[in-house]
Amino acid sequence: MASLVITNIGLLATPLGSQARPGACQGEIRLLRDAAVAVDDGTISYVGSAASAPSGATVIDAEGRLVTPGLVDCHTHLVFGGWRQHEFSQRLDGVPYLDILAAGGGILATMRATRQATEQALTDKTGRILNNMLAGGVTMCEAKSGYGLSVEQECKQLRVVKALNERGPMELVSTFLGAHALPPEYADNRQGYLDLLCDTLIPLVAHEELASYCDVFCETGVFSPAEARQVLIAARRHGLGCKIHADEIDAIGGSLLAAELRATSAEHLLASGPQEHRQLAAAHVIGVLLPATSLFLGKPYAPARDMLDAGMAIAVASDFNPGSSPSGNLQLCMNLACLGYGLTPAETLCAVTLNAAAAIGRADRVGTIECGKQADLLIWEADDLDYIFYRFGTNLVQQVIKNGRPVDKENNDEDH
Repeated sequence: MASLVITNIGLLATPLGSQARPGACQGEIRLLRDAAVAVDDGTISYVGSAASAPSGATVIDAEGRLVTPGLVDCHTHLVFGGWRQHEFSQRLDGVPYLDILAAGGGILATMRATRQATEQALTDKTGRILNNMLAGGVTMCEAKSGYGLSVEQECKQLRVVKALNERGPMELVSTFLGAHALPPEYADNRQGYLDLLCDTLIPLVAHEELASYCDVFCETGVFSPAEARQVLIAARRHGLGCKIHADEIDAIGGSLLAAELRATSAEHLLASGPQEHRQLAAAHVIGVLLPATSLFLGKPYAPARDMLDAGMAIAVASDFNPGSSPSGNLQLCMNLACLGYGLTPAETLCAVTLNAAAAIGRADRVGTIECGKQADLLIWEADDLDYIFYRFGTNLVQQVIKNGRPVDKENNDEDH
């Protein structure tokens, strides 16, 4: 007897496999009607016809609804102090972000607020945010540091992520983003800060197992490709995976560096072009696209269709952060992926499940509904896949199942 059976599923929709699906393959998903899923000790043990499903100790009647894998948000800046609503009017007036940053705003404003916040205050705040994300169907989430910009403060952010991951039920994957901006105390000593990152922080983060990945903001006015290479080579030497914020504002070579280093992902890519797409595809680098940032900043959307045509694999994430995407609503990002990128519902589902899981090294465990995978599942208030992309602005998740256990939507605690 299975520990849990979800039966009377009207439509089960899932990508398949344990690797990112690129190009035309991204839209190839399994659609199974009148289905059931059985779970044993948190692992999927049966996917098939409801008529042939095993019995279960706990049975959930999906009442003809849609079931998909749990959503994976593979790019967030989750832990930070304060907010930045005071910059909103500046952005509406057309002040460029790099000008706000140069005046001490942007990332540096959040740095100051994060440094002033206690570890407990950050844990409490981030925990509340995670509860909202879980209620919206996100069952696994990446979390970047990058608002401390010192040894003590970067480690403080990463410890918050580690503690919340251990607490659950949301699973978190940490990314060290010490190369997010140049802190003011190193304004006249760029190489000194790079040395701090490469010789002190990266070895410490790796030794204390505070992160799985290292990211760099490679952009005009921030870190050059040569500086990003220095940081990422040091990260790889200490066993961290590589990610790059690339081509968000200008195509200065960040995505080409991602291809050269065969990074796990290149993220943003608004200014990328055919050369970058071809090289990223050849190097099997996943493009992580962030449509809510384009919406909030009034910027063009990344050329997602060109990327797929070039054979790239695309993931879609929220970019949740206090400055350019102050929302962790991944369902909205799914809507925008269709409306802004021209992706199909099937391509988008893959982008927020399997491909997103691959972008944080978890595609062997989550991102699909297949036997042997972790039972992270969603039951939607929908009869078909198109409906959840058509109905924007509403949380359509009816039930979250995390690691084989139903999650109480009201309290965001596991039912035992």
